[in-house]
Amino acid sequence: MSKLRLSVAIGDYDRNRPLIDGAVQIDGVDPVFMTLAPEEIFFRAFRHAEFDVCEASLSSFTVKTAQGTNPYVGVPAFLSRAFRHTGILVRKDRGIEKPEDLKGRRIGCPEYQLTACVWIRDMLEQDYGVKPSDVIWVRGGIEQPGRPEKIKVELPADIRIEQAPEDRSLNAMLMAGEIDGFIGPRAPSCFDEGHPQVGRLFPDPTAAAGDYFRRTGIFPIMHVLGVRKTIAEAQPWLPAALLKAFEQSKKLALVRLSDTSATKITLPFVEEQLQGARALLGEDFWSYGVAPNRHVLDAFLKAHHRQGLSARQLRIEELFHPATLEGFKI
Repeated sequence: MSKLRLSVAIGDYDRNRPLIDGAVQIDGVDPVFMTLAPEEIFFRAFRHAEFDVCEASLSSFTVKTAQGTNPYVGVPAFLSRAFRHTGILVRKDRGIEKPEDLKGRRIGCPEYQLTACVWIRDMLEQDYGVKPSDVIWVRGGIEQPGRPEKIKVELPADIRIEQAPEDRSLNAMLMAGEIDGFIGPRAPSCFDEGHPQVGRLFPDPTAAAGDYFRRTGIFPIMHVLGVRKTIAEAQPWLPAALLKAFEQSKKLALVRLSDTSATKITLPFVEEQLQGARALLGEDFWSYGVAPNRHVLDAFLKAHHRQGLSARQLRIEELFHPATLEGFKI
């Protein structure tokens, strides 16, 4: 019996690499892997549903599920997670010293509904009292002008959002002082190049993120795995097989990471970083599955609805295929 041949679009991360290089197999599947940037995967997936299986923005996935137009059903393999205290940049010449100083400012964001932006706005509101309506949002491409919002969303009336000029990127606007700051999943190039007037809002984002986790228990989820609904309906064994394989791949990546006789990533102090992560977040610090992440998903869905991105607050179970909500034990 031949295996099911599927296109699989995912990021080239250490936790996915055992799948990509064949060390881990997906039961019953002959995968055609495409390792692409998140922006490309998400645009192609949510505009044209091009892939059989793909990494997906948690926010876009939630928007489409709430609208009843999602071509994919979720698998709780959380391929990207990140604390986003590094994701707020400000002009140093505007007197912005603390989060509360963002009120009334013009802040760039690449797409209002991006998962990183949802988590950042929630953190600003919950921890510092800065509501989304307190800020003027300027939406546009980070490096290239004209980036569209990949999914149309209807925002609350009190949200002030402007479109960046058609010929201006957010990076150019931040450099020129045309906006006061920026939020998003990746920094504009002017920050990476050391622009003297562009810096992080949090001087020590790692300390701020550690404090956030100790108070909330949340390690923010950015991306989930999606499988085309029509395929999952025809092959009901597939979602659980995908979760099993991606879990095995992540476990193997962590085994490799822990082997520091010759470090597997080009970064010093790997042992110390790994010990620090486990001391703060626990042994299974990058957990997959709904059960250990229910509080994180619940917090996100509440924030997503509160920010007007989902017309109703979804239940966690609505995002994921039923076969992935529980597992067997021996």
